[in-house]
Amino acid sequence: MYFDLLTDQPMLALGITFIISLCVGSFLNVVIHRLPRMMDLEWQAQLTEAKGEPAEQEAYNLSFPASHCPKCNHRIRWYENIPLLSYLVLRGKCSQCKTPISIRYPLVELSTALIATFGVYHYGLNEIGVAFALLTFFLISLTVIDLDHQLLPDRLTLPLLWLGLLVNSYSTFTTLHLAVFGAVAGYMILWSIYHAFRLLTGREGMGYGDFKLLAALGAWAGVNQLPVIIFLSALIGAVLGILMMALGRHNREQPMPFGPFLAFAGWVAILWGDQITNAYHQLLQV
Repeated sequence: MYFDLLTDQPMLALGITFIISLCVGSFLNVVIHRLPRMMDLEWQAQLTEAKGEPAEQEAYNLSFPASHCPKCNHRIRWYENIPLLSYLVLRGKCSQCKTPISIRYPLVELSTALIATFGVYHYGLNEIGVAFALLTFFLISLTVIDLDHQLLPDRLTLPLLWLGLLVNSYSTFTTLHLAVFGAVAGYMILWSIYHAFRLLTGREGMGYGDFKLLAALGAWAGVNQLPVIIFLSALIGAVLGILMMALGRHNREQPMPFGPFLAFAGWVAILWGDQITNAYHQLLQV
């Protein structure tokens, strides 16, 4: 039995969700910016140790050093770090050196708040809505990191996979049986495509992070939604790829991150996968 808060005051429930999600979006900006750097420092330390040299890894994590301007090193005060509001008050510039602040920071905060709030609007302020919000937080982080670095960190994909199985142990979005098979099939499908493509062309078409992300989405949505996720992600990727090449914004030989397309398709499949599948079946019967 699910708890459901503020059912008599839906606008208050959505407002609370929006504000909390804005704060989470601010934290996601930290994860997006620092996690790849943390991984790079760890790889460098491991490489140094493998050479038999002493590794002196600098202290760098999600909480240290404190947030600061990358140009003048001005430490950002708490009132300069209020999600969305501080950016507007500061007019998108550092309060000290007036260096422009990337528009991506408020966009990530706003996107996180809007998508999570939509999930609560769709499912209610209950276990399902909270679970969907958690999924949203992971997918936004993975999407932006993959766009920046063509990297889908295990530190995000693997917890997302286990969280999906845990959530569906209560048949939240699908049954545990379908979730387990979704995780296995999601990994094996892209793994098979990867190796077949490499045997045929001698090139690598995607990374192992894509396998793990699809496995995680299979754990959340169930094995029956994998066709929707794969078809939709491939379709969006192909359309955007062709469009970007036509506009001269992308080179054919340049790899394109596939994680954002998987993330979007998985998000859609969890919300409307059954409706998409039913519409497809009805179309075939016409």
